[in-house]
Amino acid sequence: MKGVFSAPGDYIYFKSQVPLHKIPIGSKQWRYYDFGPKVVPPLICLPGIAGTADVYYKQIMSLSMKGYRVISVDIARAWNHSEWVQAFEKFLDAIDVHHIHLYGTALGGFLAQLYAQHRPRRVRSLVLSNTFLETTSFAATMPWAPVVAWTPAFLLKRYVLTGIRDVPQEPFIADSVDFVVSQVEALAKDDLASRLTLTADAASVGPLLLPDSSITLMDTNDYCATPQQLKDQVRERYPGARQAILKTGGDFPFLSRPDEVNLHLQLHLRRVGVEARPDLVRSVPRDGNGESSDGPKDERGDSDDGSKDDANHSESPSHTDEPPLTPGGTDPPLAPQGTHSHTLANQVLSNARIPESNQLPALLLLHAISETELNMASRVLLHFIHRLLPLYVRAFCANSKNCLEVRNLV
Repeated sequence: MKGVFSAPGDYIYFKSQVPLHKIPIGSKQWRYYDFGPKVVPPLICLPGIAGTADVYYKQIMSLSMKGYRVISVDIARAWNHSEWVQAFEKFLDAIDVHHIHLYGTALGGFLAQLYAQHRPRRVRSLVLSNTFLETTSFAATMPWAPVVAWTPAFLLKRYVLTGIRDVPQEPFIADSVDFVVSQVEALAKDDLASRLTLTADAASVGPLLLPDSSITLMDTNDYCATPQQLKDQVRERYPGARQAILKTGGDFPFLSRPDEVNLHLQLHLRRVGVEARPDLVRSVPRDGNGESSDGPKDERGDSDDGSKDDANHSESPSHTDEPPLTPGGTDPPLAPQGTHSHTLANQVLSNARIPESNQLPALLLLHAISETELNMASRVLLHFIHRLLPLYVRAFCANSKNCLEVRNLV
């Protein structure tokens, strides 16, 4: 893990565009992001012990661009599983969401199964990643669980971080670990204590009314804090579920392998009948000011913005120089991750001749160009320069005395 963490550029942009909501419901404080067309049944993401709502920012960025609605939530403080299920039920009522699709990793996957067991009418499908069915094995490794609420914060954080593999790893996995560690450092003591309690408290998932065809199991084949035996139990419980196996990705594939994870999530949502609404994704005209495709242009920008955000219990974006969001279910598309792809894609867009009736939002095209594709294109170009171009020059100058110097150069 790095000594000094520097937030990724795409995460900084995400924070400037997507508001963080904080709403109190009873004694619980819910912290969440809600992005994408509001008419689409949402995919709700539940993190593990070490995660927060922020760890799914790559899923929010990608899927919302395709017309899906993604809600990422923190695990609210609860000291037993029944309390958490009831609190989550009240949270969904508060945000006026009735039919949901759950994506949970580790502890989040376990809680997603418990909620689907106790509230079967509300859950339409599940995506489970590196998760488990029962907490017996975790309780055995935490004999001090009864006093977890009185344990100092630094000891709780140290215990959580010991489950994260701190060895030399490939850059993408190492970056995902650094990001999650930074989230752990920001968590309050009671948040960590409640999550460890939910992990150690004796409980198991009972039979689900949800058919196996509505479940996707997305696991990684490399190192993971969830023992392989527990992941095998999940596969045995849902033999008809779709298997989405990632060769690598570690504990946090949603950060280290976002393209693969987002693809599997999109395939799952299509398979269970969720219809994306790309027509409601906010476009960006050439003047740089976003305009909704199904509503009037947002002209907020006066001093009343702060009071409106406070009324909606949302946290104002940290960067005020970005275009504001438009209420009513349409959100602006987000920028791609790489600066090199941004520059090259701008050149492609400026030279391309696309009919006006078929023009796509510029950032949608930018989002489609990944850094991997650009690296491949660069390698092809270098191969042409170093291998093929000299052959063409030699062939052209073969019968010309004036090209003697050229032949000597190549």
